[in-house]
Amino acid sequence: MNFKSKFLQEFQARGFFAACTHPQELDEILNKESITAYIGFDCTAKSLHAGSLIQIMILRMLQKHGHKPLILLGGGTTKIGDPSGKDEARKVLSENDISNNLNGIRKTLEKFISFEGENAAEMVNNNDWLKNLNYLEFLRDIGRHFSINRMLTFDSVKLRLEREQPLSFLEFNYMILQAYDFYYLSNFFLNKKYTCILQIGGSDQWGNIVNGVELARRKYSETTNIAEDGAETSGPDLKEPIIPTFGLTSPLLTTSDGKKMGKTSDGAVWLDSEMLPAFDYFQYFRNIHDADVGKFLKLFTDLSLDEIEVLVPGSSCLGGSSERVSGVMEVHQINKAKEILAFEATKICHGEKAASDSLQKAREIFVAKNSAAFEEKEVFLGDEKSKKLVDIIFEINAAESKGAAKKLIEGKAVKINGEAILDIHHTISNFGEFELSVGKKKFFKILVK
Repeated sequence: MNFKSKFLQEFQARGFFAACTHPQELDEILNKESITAYIGFDCTAKSLHAGSLIQIMILRMLQKHGHKPLILLGGGTTKIGDPSGKDEARKVLSENDISNNLNGIRKTLEKFISFEGENAAEMVNNNDWLKNLNYLEFLRDIGRHFSINRMLTFDSVKLRLEREQPLSFLEFNYMILQAYDFYYLSNFFLNKKYTCILQIGGSDQWGNIVNGVELARRKYSETTNIAEDGAETSGPDLKEPIIPTFGLTSPLLTTSDGKKMGKTSDGAVWLDSEMLPAFDYFQYFRNIHDADVGKFLKLFTDLSLDEIEVLVPGSSCLGGSSERVSGVMEVHQINKAKEILAFEATKICHGEKAASDSLQKAREIFVAKNSAAFEEKEVFLGDEKSKKLVDIIFEINAAESKGAAKKLIEGKAVKINGEAILDIHHTISNFGEFELSVGKKKFFKILVK
């Protein structure tokens, strides 16, 4: 589509656009005025990871274009769990765990968006309104707007049922509560502060978002179509509701090698430096597949599209083949673009100094082969005065499991002081230090104690 508003123009050009409920109507509003839009995050961990980066960068873009980002933290819905994309029920967390996770997520988001200024971002916790709902009133006033027949057609439900995996009534209620969140935030008379007209999320949330858009519009129609004598002049299924509420989604991102964004063989790519060092975050982006460079530069950096086009020629073409673009670039061009991607992404998340330090360390390790820059790890031999190399590799998080460590050794990918180790039973029994390389990207100085 040819959008008029600056936000939707950039949203589409950078590859964020998947679907929108009323695109032309939303575009007209965004082109004329500033709005409040929200994205929700459940509190299942004390930090968000790179899998949430697309939504976080959308919040950043909203603010850049003068709109107010509203972050909904799911202190209430986390108690239930979203079935979208899940094979089984989510573990139920305690109130204390949810509170700690909520505080950690708040700290993470503060690095990406501003909570000061004219269009300052704000955070809300849906537990504040969900915890006080009267169940019978909720069923009567909200539940009647939802068709079970239709809910069963949504992918989040249908896929679980097709795989014959259990879906509890608890989880089934999640989509109704998420819809209520949007109704609550869009209705000034309910929340006394916001008139939030746009909900944004990943494409796996499309059904939930549409539910929220429709609920808000129908409920508004109910309250505004009342005759002076109190008689309702139109029902909840009014086809032309008055309040403008909208849904907007972004694609679910997988890397060119088929992996889910934000996941590696070593686990999640956390945005909190206490859970993942800034250097490891830098290396995640530095080591992406060649075909993903242009796409990731557009999604995860603040570089202009013109600057990205210079780095990765052809990347500005919507629908263009990343494989084709990277295929005509020289190795040094790709590596330079990856280095810039890693630096810019790390700068946003961890600050410019951490990005500069990570860049310098990477050059020392991988270009200069300077062992002084290798990451130091202490290994204690214990009472037995010895430890298997497989155990050490797993212990220092150089492999996700001991089985994976064995495969690395069998594949001649593990070296001690530059010499390949081929015995999966190799044991370390001497105190001191040695250099350990695991694959082509992980280098350590091991201090044996």
